[in-house]
Amino acid sequence: MMNSSNIQVKQRGPYTYRVRFLAKENVTQDAEDNTVSFLQPNGAIFEPSLSVGTEADNFTVLNLAVAAASHIYQNQFVQMILNSLINKSKSSMFQVRTLRELLWGYRDPFLSLVPYPVTTTVGLFYPYNNTADGVYKVFNGKDNISKVAIIDTYKGKRNLSYWESHCDMINGTDAASFPPFVEKSQVLQFFSSDICRSIYAVFESDVNLKGIPVYRFVLPSKAFASPVENPDNYCFCTEKIISKNCTSYGVLDISKCKEGRPVYISLPHFLYASPDVSEPIDGLNPNEEEHRTYLDIEPITGFTLQFAKRLQVNLLVKPSEKIQVLKNLKRNYIVPILWLNETGTIGDEKANMFRSQVTGKINLLGLIEMILLSVGVVMFVAFMISYCACRSKTIK
Repeated sequence: MMNSSNIQVKQRGPYTYRVRFLAKENVTQDAEDNTVSFLQPNGAIFEPSLSVGTEADNFTVLNLAVAAASHIYQNQFVQMILNSLINKSKSSMFQVRTLRELLWGYRDPFLSLVPYPVTTTVGLFYPYNNTADGVYKVFNGKDNISKVAIIDTYKGKRNLSYWESHCDMINGTDAASFPPFVEKSQVLQFFSSDICRSIYAVFESDVNLKGIPVYRFVLPSKAFASPVENPDNYCFCTEKIISKNCTSYGVLDISKCKEGRPVYISLPHFLYASPDVSEPIDGLNPNEEEHRTYLDIEPITGFTLQFAKRLQVNLLVKPSEKIQVLKNLKRNYIVPILWLNETGTIGDEKANMFRSQVTGKINLLGLIEMILLSVGVVMFVAFMISYCACRSKTIK
């Protein structure tokens, strides 16, 4: 809601869904180039026992269709027509929607009046269930173990067509696993279709996960920095006005991969974002412990055994002289809609199996190595003592 010139937000939740529970589909091996292709089906099941309410709970949120209208249709004559339809449908800048509607879709009254073909169903993740992500084509490592799980192509391409230069490249894995023998000095590259780009993580600390030693890699603030601080990010800045000539940081404009809708991705509560992004929004409380993304990776196998992927979905809303409900806005706002905390960890049963089949044997090999090394040292010392004794006798 508006409070003076600022927008007031309040966190509610959690509302929990079980996702990524469906097995990969259309798995195809290619012996010629040593790759595996697959689709990742999308599905979400609401978990009431892990939620503070139901999918029928109401939320006062930004009107997604109205907020996007002035961004998608910038012609002033078109905006005048849209304004009449917004007024006729009695739509405003904010609306009340249930959680189910907000996430999975509702028929928008304003868009339903548009006299030419447009999608009238609006939802943050519409459509989701019964869809799939991919096709992914990844290397199986048969010819080169250092390429295991590295993505060769995504949807048949090695580039995304959203960004310029190196920003458009599909790098690394899908973060479910990495090539084996991970080292702390590595920068782990991975691609996330949720944020329409490749990104990276760096080592932070050693962690003991259910008796399994893992490396914790985190997304660094540098990955979200402006080109002024991190020149490598220059190609993620796609316009000059909202970004204040590419000096803003902590948010990513992904409208090109959202059919022109003004969607911005950030970390929750605008963690690592510049003041010009967060200051117009009241009610934020960013902290690294709750809002950063991390991966816990078993270094020998490269498997991700625990992770927390956190991101925030925001919508740009701009003043418009021709759209009445947006006319009195004082500035551009990047408005938080919700933030996601997607987590996963290895189960107790599989952790026990992993310890016995992998970690235990590695520890055994380490023990044998130490024993052999100790035996070798003892034999060497014994040899040197014997040698010295023999030399001493010869000199006498």
